[in-house]
Amino acid sequence: MNIQALFCDGTAGYVIPQEPRENESVRLRFRTARDDVKRVRLMTAVGGYDLEKEKGNGNDSEFDYYVITWRLNENPFRYCFEIQDEEETYYYGRCGVSKEIVEFYNFVIVPGFSTPDWAKGAVMYQIFTDRFYNGDKSNDVETNEYYYIGGYSRKVTDWDKYPDAMGVREFYGGDLKGVMEKLDYLQDLGVEVLYFNPLFVSPSNHKYDIQDYDYIDPHYGVIVEDGGEVLAEGETKNRKATKYQKRVTDLKNLEASNQLFIELVEELHRRGMKIILDGVFNHCGSFNKWMDRERIYEGQEDYEPGAYVSSKSPYKSYFHFINDSEENWPYNHAYDGWWGHDTLPKLNYEDSVKLENYILYIGRKWVSPPYNVDGWRLDVAADLGQTNGYNHLFWKKFRKAVKDANPDALILAEHYGDPSEWLQGDEWDTVMNYDAFMEPVTWFLTGMEKHSDEQREELRGNTDNFVGSITHHMGNMLTPSLQVAMNELSNHDHSRFLTRTNYMVGRVEHLGPEAANEYVNLAVMREAVVMQMTWIGAPTVYYGDEAGVCGFTDPDNRRTYPWGHENRELIAFHKEMIRIHKEHPALLTGSLNILNGSIKVSNGDEHNILAYGRFQGDDRIVVIINNRSELAEVTVPAWLAEVPMKCRMEKLMYSYQEGYSVDYEEYLVEDGEVVVNMGAYSALVLCG
Repeated sequence: MNIQALFCDGTAGYVIPQEPRENESVRLRFRTARDDVKRVRLMTAVGGYDLEKEKGNGNDSEFDYYVITWRLNENPFRYCFEIQDEEETYYYGRCGVSKEIVEFYNFVIVPGFSTPDWAKGAVMYQIFTDRFYNGDKSNDVETNEYYYIGGYSRKVTDWDKYPDAMGVREFYGGDLKGVMEKLDYLQDLGVEVLYFNPLFVSPSNHKYDIQDYDYIDPHYGVIVEDGGEVLAEGETKNRKATKYQKRVTDLKNLEASNQLFIELVEELHRRGMKIILDGVFNHCGSFNKWMDRERIYEGQEDYEPGAYVSSKSPYKSYFHFINDSEENWPYNHAYDGWWGHDTLPKLNYEDSVKLENYILYIGRKWVSPPYNVDGWRLDVAADLGQTNGYNHLFWKKFRKAVKDANPDALILAEHYGDPSEWLQGDEWDTVMNYDAFMEPVTWFLTGMEKHSDEQREELRGNTDNFVGSITHHMGNMLTPSLQVAMNELSNHDHSRFLTRTNYMVGRVEHLGPEAANEYVNLAVMREAVVMQMTWIGAPTVYYGDEAGVCGFTDPDNRRTYPWGHENRELIAFHKEMIRIHKEHPALLTGSLNILNGSIKVSNGDEHNILAYGRFQGDDRIVVIINNRSELAEVTVPAWLAEVPMKCRMEKLMYSYQEGYSVDYEEYLVEDGEVVVNMGAYSALVLCG
């Protein structure tokens, strides 16, 4: 039996329809080599069922396809395939061929579960707003405008300055008007979806300590009413009459900022683009109007007293106070903070139905008119609540609330580790794809941990580790979830990928910011971008990655976009790879088959060599990566990506040590194989 030819996955070529409804019949297909097997059976919890050989493949096909129609009910359907010839029996599940059934890797179809079509393979772009572009200097945070975490806010006037080690109080002035001014650039790059780090009212530049979920922060939006005064050095943090208080609590500013946001969304939609907001619902900020530890809302006409201010606060049950006797108010009491941070009070859902209902309302509000946001990214989503049971209950409610308001909204969670218990079709749509993309790609191409905290040379170029890791973690996700998973190389929590290519272990406080720029390898960066734009999922560019921004882990990874001194060649390369990604259906929703099991390398083993195919109908892509420092001649079994046995393949992209080329070139396929000469640190994308 030719086990290399065996193939099936959850894409539309093998599950028809790919996202079936409850009680709908589905057609399942399985691929074998032509005239190679005696029997293919569908193995289910209730027994095995024979598939029939599909007719009409033609004499030029190297494959047979076996089919069966199965009637679903309301429950998840788990299955694998048994393949027999005269002598052998194999089984096939989500991680490929095995000698016995491995139930963990069974295929799964969840009737009624679907992810938005617009998000499948969509090119996303993450914006950390304060560092992208300053379009309105009148809304900038001023130096000494307020006091936060032991220090005063600081307005940065040098856009190119590296972030300070304690940079949470530094503000560079990026805002929504700045994003609006750069939409032509983003659209020309090929971006289809903008994902914003939090935009709601908050005293930090990262805004993961939200102060008011109902309004866009006026420092990102519009300041109509200024008023107040900045704090003088040495004034206490409990002083209430500050410019910050006036700016972020005045309803004129808040409503004007929301209106500007509406205009941004309308403009994005007019351009055919989408927008995803960051939902921080596990915790809020100590500045939040519900807590008001800094006492900026106290006594204001439009606001109830916060839980820190008064034991009679209507929000007291929103938090878990450790010492909540009457005599301890207003100052001498403690509360649960996320990971112990008192600036991030954890929300106490189990003790407050009112809080739960309010956050569900927020989930609906921003995906509904007049805001019409297209989805949520959920911060530390697995941490929400006090118990795992409640966590799942909440996300089921959240999904229903959001999807009832906007059925086409995407629900995407931040998560590390196995997400499968949340990806059963009734909670999250998908995740930020750390385990099934960012980490395996980083280890394979650089041997670096994603924070640059560790180097493991034995993992760099280790194809077996890469294939085993990425297929295992992909096996934890349903196909509709994989197709919309956020595939990033860098983001606001990890070192910049370009910096990881210098193999320096450490953080900015020990190495200094200049070290992040030294000895970087742009050829390895381009290899990573090729993989990002040809892998299954939604490739997501962290602002500035395309322009050559470097940086160790946060806050150094939150440098400003380098307007005026971008790496133009790297931007052009991103633009070409995004174009290739968008022009090929196989790269959006097609099958993925790793070809390393049958490749041949002229000078040595497969170390640092990776090949895979993406295919859908007549659109067939082969990608080859040479992460070595020397030339390699590689023979790749293109036929396993359903490329004809004898044909010519067109080069779409060749990236090499000195640059890249998209010039037209053909490669000959003979007996199903294509032989290519791969330069050092090169990537080749072929279409046939």
